[in-house]
Amino acid sequence: MDMLKITINGKEVTAPAGSTILQAARQNGIYIPTLCYDEAVEVYGACGLCVVEAEGVPKLLRSCSAKISEGMVINTESERVIKSRKIAMELLMSAHDGDCIAPCQLACPANTDCQGYVGLIANGEFDTALKLIKETNPLPASIGRVCPHPCEKACRRAKVEEPINIAQLKFFAADLDLKGESYLPECAKSTGKKVAIVGGGPAGLTAAVYLRRLGHEVTVFDMMDKMGGMLRYGIPQYRLPKEVLDAEIGLIEKSGVRLVNNCRFGKDVTLEMLKSVNDAVILAPGAWKSSPMRVKGEDINGVYGGIDFLRSVIQGNPVPIGNRVAVCGGGNTAMDACRTAVRLGAKEVYVIYRRTEKEMPAEEIEIKESKEEGVIYKFLTNPIEIHEENGRVSGMTLQLMELGEPDASGRRSPVAIEGKTEYLPLDSVIMAIGQKLDPTDFDCVELTNRGTIKADEDCFTTNIDGVFAIGDATNKGASIAIAAIGEADRCVKAVDAYLKGQTFDAKTPFISKRDDDRVDVSDREIQPRTVAKVLNAEVRKNNFDEVSMGLMVEEAQKEAQRCLECGCREYFKCNLLNVARRYDINPERFAGEMPQKYTRDENAFIERNTAKCILCGLCVRSCKEVMDISAIGLLGRGFKTSVSPAFALPLNETKCSDCGLCVSLCPTGALTEKSSLKKQVPLKETYSLEKVVVDGKECELIVSRYNSKVIRAVPNNDNARNCGLSRDELLELVKKSC
Repeated sequence: MDMLKITINGKEVTAPAGSTILQAARQNGIYIPTLCYDEAVEVYGACGLCVVEAEGVPKLLRSCSAKISEGMVINTESERVIKSRKIAMELLMSAHDGDCIAPCQLACPANTDCQGYVGLIANGEFDTALKLIKETNPLPASIGRVCPHPCEKACRRAKVEEPINIAQLKFFAADLDLKGESYLPECAKSTGKKVAIVGGGPAGLTAAVYLRRLGHEVTVFDMMDKMGGMLRYGIPQYRLPKEVLDAEIGLIEKSGVRLVNNCRFGKDVTLEMLKSVNDAVILAPGAWKSSPMRVKGEDINGVYGGIDFLRSVIQGNPVPIGNRVAVCGGGNTAMDACRTAVRLGAKEVYVIYRRTEKEMPAEEIEIKESKEEGVIYKFLTNPIEIHEENGRVSGMTLQLMELGEPDASGRRSPVAIEGKTEYLPLDSVIMAIGQKLDPTDFDCVELTNRGTIKADEDCFTTNIDGVFAIGDATNKGASIAIAAIGEADRCVKAVDAYLKGQTFDAKTPFISKRDDDRVDVSDREIQPRTVAKVLNAEVRKNNFDEVSMGLMVEEAQKEAQRCLECGCREYFKCNLLNVARRYDINPERFAGEMPQKYTRDENAFIERNTAKCILCGLCVRSCKEVMDISAIGLLGRGFKTSVSPAFALPLNETKCSDCGLCVSLCPTGALTEKSSLKKQVPLKETYSLEKVVVDGKECELIVSRYNSKVIRAVPNNDNARNCGLSRDELLELVKKSC
């Protein structure tokens, strides 16, 4: 065989005469992207991604069809080539209507794979669901109970009737784990690096356990007598039993994290001390100082900050509140405060909120349950003065309000009604309008003008080398616990890179997102949301027992099976996405009318989604050239061209043999094996790569087993695809080899 010498990207290589540039590059380990090429079919050149630049040739060449010649000099990554590929990718993605990742996962600040673990719960794979959750959240039983679940607000099931009960499914799986032999991920071999973390709340604990899993030695310092931060001292027992939190923290400690309590930063340990014996320091002290209302009389005895009040109760030394209590604020801390006041025996508990109930940021269920417990709401009122008698709070004057124009948050701004006030007799006032960092001991690092620690938004670095900061104490201030966990997870990657002397890439990878306005769920059956039972209001308001009884197994599976499975099942192996992420693309600049309607057409084995199709033609060509069936073809012309069975028949009414060749070649999620996510009976499915010999050629197959029984064999290489055997015949070969 004649061998030709060519140069690719400055490297001299050889390849057989007659080879295309793409073949020559692949034979020499040089990557050239393509989405429409496969050796099993004739060259098509549809995607335009395999272009390269050849010295002396004025135009770009399609490497899948252009043949090599002796002495040819080729550049596969020139500026001109990259520009061409970028435009090609933008055009392809502008017509690709699909979700790489489900909206619920995108809405989760910790990027938890909600769809993944919900699907596993639907299948009865509870242990696997828990392991998936713990990849991004080490405190799922606790967070599942208290999270305001932004994932559910993004859930598309709400377009049918109600969102999936994602939060309760999370703590269902986590509670099962805590009741048995709890899952403890393995830690990597010791790196010899040490990291100190200041603050034992959700941010600090998350950073600690994930750094430990990477093999680093970690010590967490916290000023309180127990770890947990606001999860322990800011969330009442009836919402988050501290026994649950203790169990999850126990697993973190068991992984090898060293926990040091009653140690105040700035007094017992300093930043200089920590830096001297550690390779990196993470500041995650939380926000422990209640925000003032700047109302006349707020320094009177009997006026308490929301966090201070809740902490006093949790520590077993509740402050005196009397019989008549007003809680100022509309968030979840205000809900915790008013419901705690009820449980302490207050006869009249009011919530003072300057907007209407519709504008309240608190969870609807919290408002509903507090009303059931007797809490009285005074909407469109705002404190203007707190009054004193005999050295204590005696009452409050409220300004009556009305709603004006929307403010920066989108909520309508409250406006005072001139001359209209109301007096409310009280014994105590709880101000639950926010919390912030007490900066007293943190002047060792640069602070923002808000009094928070200034940290890079992407890398979490401070102005001091080797010192990072995360959570409620940084930048914009306090947020929800899952946001702190998400920050910690990302910070760990930055710290790990720092410890290894590497550069941390904080760039967010490209993904495809669907326009919600184009999502049609009109064909979905109405199925009511399953919610956990709760204690009766008359019972629960007299104690601190946990209100929610949690989901039972059958309830959890039934609820999980409502999932619409919005995210693409091909996400982890999608060639289209892999190529798209190589380039800084902006498909929106070519946005227009989508050429294909989002439809599903399937037979017993194959699911076809035309909206995700990029018209690469691999399915059409393989069905015709390899299988000689032509069950599908190109229908229409121009921009409205689509892949369709003849006469637009359903796939199950064609000559399709279910060989799966089109599925294995499809570079997107347009063709997939039919989903088996929602099984009625939990089954164990496993996959393995196995090899069989056909006509002297080794064929690689992806073999699927249910409950250890071989049930499917899918070709995974060219030999298997071109061996001339059907999938059933390949399956029989595998069974014999077993």
